Amino acid sequence: MTTAVSAQAPPKSGTSADMLLFWGCFLALITTAFSFVGRLFLVNTWAAEFNLDPAQAGRLAGIGIWPFAFSIIFFSLVIDKIGYKTAMVCAFLGHMLWATMAVGAYFVAQTDKAAAFNLLYWGSLVCALANGSVESFINPVVATMFNREKTKWLNILHAGWPGGLVVTGLLLIAIDSLAKDSPWAIKVGLISVPSLVYFLMLVGLKFPENERVKAGVTYREMLQEFGIAGAVLVSVLVVLQLIDFFSQGGTLSTTTKLGFVAIGVAIVVAFGAYTRSFGRPVLIFLILIMIPLATTEIGTDGWITAIMEGVAGQQGFHPGWILVYTSAIMLVLRFFAGPIVHAFSPLGLLACSALLAVLGLTYLSTAEGAAILVAATLYGFGKTFFWPTMLGVVSEQCPKGGALTLNAISGIGMLAVGTLGFPYIGTLQTKNQQEALVANADLAKKVPGMVVDGQLQPLTEKSIYEVISYKTIDDKALEELLARQYPNESERSAVANEIKQVRDRSTQKALRDMAVFPVFMFVSYIVLILYFKTKGGYQAEVLTGHSAQDEKFTGGVEGPVEA
Repeated sequence: MTTAVSAQAPPKSGTSADMLLFWGCFLALITTAFSFVGRLFLVNTWAAEFNLDPAQAGRLAGIGIWPFAFSIIFFSLVIDKIGYKTAMVCAFLGHMLWATMAVGAYFVAQTDKAAAFNLLYWGSLVCALANGSVESFINPVVATMFNREKTKWLNILHAGWPGGLVVTGLLLIAIDSLAKDSPWAIKVGLISVPSLVYFLMLVGLKFPENERVKAGVTYREMLQEFGIAGAVLVSVLVVLQLIDFFSQGGTLSTTTKLGFVAIGVAIVVAFGAYTRSFGRPVLIFLILIMIPLATTEIGTDGWITAIMEGVAGQQGFHPGWILVYTSAIMLVLRFFAGPIVHAFSPLGLLACSALLAVLGLTYLSTAEGAAILVAATLYGFGKTFFWPTMLGVVSEQCPKGGALTLNAISGIGMLAVGTLGFPYIGTLQTKNQQEALVANADLAKKVPGMVVDGQLQPLTEKSIYEVISYKTIDDKALEELLARQYPNESERSAVANEIKQVRDRSTQKALRDMAVFPVFMFVSYIVLILYFKTKGGYQAEVLTGHSAQDEKFTGGVEGPVEA
């Protein structure tokens, strides 16, 4: 039997206690940005120190992303039982442990590179788990406190992400500019400061009860929103990541791989047996969109400093300024999300954002000089509303899913970008480097044997998860080739520098290849707009029975609850 939840008065929002809780959540999100920027600014530094190729560097970047999904989904399943504060404390402990391990890795690296890399690798995993713990409580807390205007307040909350990118980026650029010889331990250790502050702000506050729990939606009903289809998507990504995690970049036996596949199948079967639900079709479609969305935003942000390092060095500016500038755009626009969402509607805004991201990434892949600023502006406007507006749409369309659907879509996005996005972007860079060297006839003449029959010769075959195969430049073999042909050190150094400049400049073109992700998103949002048009327009389902504030894009209809 299906009944509607009786109307209830919405919780009081905007009180001093509510706002202190909101700003504590905001600062916790800023802290996750500290960890993200601290690591991405050091990707090239660590690649040089530990002799990593671009895809391997992407793998190190990825371990700081994909575990986010495990903690956010895990806490989403139990957070209504253990409470939001428990998730917050776990996040704090994880952030402080990462700071300790990362700083320790710097000093260990002086004597033992392998041990130092392991500290960074495992510490990055801890950090990602902590970041997932943060999102597991901040999203449902804010959606519950401001349940009349979820999209607006989730956008404002997620202004904390670009805010953290801006603050951390400026600090790290200042360190690079004013204290170039400072140890990189300082950069990764900065996260301990905001971690301590958000913990002290939140530890004494009372957290609200989730909207789903208040409405009387059962735990099984929450899982049914996600359904078997959602479990399949998670399982595929989890299996791929387990293969990579335990192979450590090598290969695994067929038996071991089949064992991981069996784990994935078991998850799907158990979930299906319990929920007996395919899942909400609209939610599954939104999850599919979230995979390229996360790669477009988080993947690009994670690589853009390294990708633009070559052209930035040639033109005399720090590559981190691109990330800081685009993040500043996000920070400002997200604070004014309410009127913007009102003008476009959530799906209209997302479609426009995807189109701007396509134009921005395509232009940025070839831009030079002042044109970089124009291209970065387009990209910054494009990526601004992606993440929080998607969370708002999920929360408005699937309120019965509670914390699970709201957080699971973030978890899947981060799992996808860590599992596939970061390594794939790394392969795009090495592919463009090879194409640029092959196309440079002058270099081919200077280094006979480097290009044979249109193919770059010093290459090594590699793969990701033994699924994505790619070729990377064998730097050691290339150095040996140059040493044989140029015994004179100064001549060899000059040619090596030419090769480096060509490679550095070519990585920028990887951004053009990445524009395919927002193209897919744009088409998908148009499909959703047309779908909702057949249903009378976009309307938000509200479990508590109150109507959403903005009647221009949401009717505020009551969501049905299975009694």
